[in-house]
Order: sequence, then C-alpha cells, then structure tokens
Amino acid sequence: MNPENKMQEIGIEKVTVNMGVGPNPEDMKAAQKIIEKITGKKSVQTKCKIKQPKWNIRPGLPIGLKVTLRNQDSEEFLKKALSAKDNRLSRKNFDNRGNFGFGIHEYIDLPGIKYDPALGVRGLDVLVTLKRPGYRIKRRKIKPSAVGKGHQLGRDNAIEFMVKKFGVVVE
Repeated sequence: MNPENKMQEIGIEKVTVNMGVGPNPEDMKAAQKIIEKITGKKSVQTKCKIKQPKWNIRPGLPIGLKVTLRNQDSEEFLKKALSAKDNRLSRKNFDNRGNFGFGIHEYIDLPGIKYDPALGVRGLDVLVTLKRPGYRIKRRKIKPSAVGKGHQLGRDNAIEFMVKKFGVVVE
C-alpha cells in the first residue's frame, strides 16, 4: 500500500447495527427503544423473506431492526462497539472483500449505556463496510463499471486498517 496515493486510502463506508427480534410486537417495541438509545438514530424494521413454519414466521412479517450509520457517527459508534469487545477481533470476522462484523452479547456492554429493566437484555450485530475512493463507479447510474483487482480491498488490507486506525488486536 502506497501512503502517498490518496486513491489507496481506506475508509469506513457504513456501519450497520442489526438486532434480530422475532415476530412478537412487544419485543419489537423494546428492541426499537434499545437500538435507538444506543445509536441515536431512527431504526428500520427488517422483514422476513421466506416462510419458516417451525418458527411461526411468514414473508412480510417484521422480525428485526437495523440502523445504518455513516460518516462521523459510524466512527464514533464503532469505537464504542470495539471497546465492548475489548478491542479484540478474530481473523474469521473479516471476509475476502475487506468487510467485517461482530456480535455484542448484551447492549449494556457498550460504554455509557445503563440497564433498563423494562427493556430487558438483548444482543446486537455490528457490520462494517470499508471502501476506497473510486468505489462509486460500480454503483453509479450511468456507465457502471467494475472495480479493478488492484484497487479492491482484501482481508489483509482491512485488518491492517483496523490495527492502525483503531488499535484492534486481531487473533
């Protein structure tokens, strides 16, 4: 990686916070309060796409929540979430495209968050998408194009970025 080349710099595109809840509406309301308290943003319901008779869910039924954080919000939340994991990640958390994710068992593990007995204890998933300048060409409306192999992120690039920027220990 060439440090003088601005096009090779890695950044955070977005951080997605997911919480699987199930079909119960009371659980959905409690989880919505938790996720909005943690992130400070409005959540969006995720809906079931396939039928699962054993779990009593069907397509179109809301079963989870998510919040997408971008720019400064994503970086601040990621620092808090990593501190809940003691700044440790496994190499298995990273995929071949340089993105990574991890779970937090209880939302009260995040610093500055107090336990509320009315809401209960729930876990959440944090998914991070990394990017380089120029990734827009694959999503643009007119003349979309593929990102070249030399410009794509890999697992090792993402691990190096997380170690340098956030001081994460990768095991």
